[in-house]
Amino acid sequence: MSVDLNHTIVWCSDPQRSAGFMAEMLGLPGPRPLYHFLVIETGNGVSLDFAEKQGTVSPQHYAFLVGETEFDGIYRRIRERGLDHWADPARARPGEINRNDGGRGVYFLDPDGHVLEALTRPYGSGG
Repeated sequence: MSVDLNHTIVWCSDPQRSAGFMAEMLGLPGPRPLYHFLVIETGNGVSLDFAEKQGTVSPQHYAFLVGETEFDGIYRRIRERGLDHWADPARARPGEINRNDGGRGVYFLDPDGHVLEALTRPYGSGG
C-alpha cells in the first residue's frame, strides 16, 4: 500500500467562515459536516477538516496545486475581494504573482491568518 495524505485538521476560530472562505476561494464545493468538523475535499481526495479552536490560532501554510483555469479563477476572486496577496511566502512582493518553474503562484491569507498558496507547477519541476 502506498502512503497518501488522507486529511488534515485546519484549526480556526469559526469553522463555517473559514471552510466557506477556502471552498469559495479555491472554487470547491461548499463544506459538509462530519462529526464535529466542517470538511472540504480537494480534487485528489484529501480532506481539510475545519475545527474550532479556542484562543489563538497558530497560522499554518496550505499549498494547492491547481490547473491554469483554476488559478485564473482563484486570482480573480482574490482581486475581486481586494485581498492582500504576494508572489512569495516572505511577503516581500505584494500585489504580484510568481512564475516559478514556468507556472504561476500566489499567496494570500484566510480569515485566521493561515497562508494559502495556489500554484500551477510543483516547485522544482523545471520550466
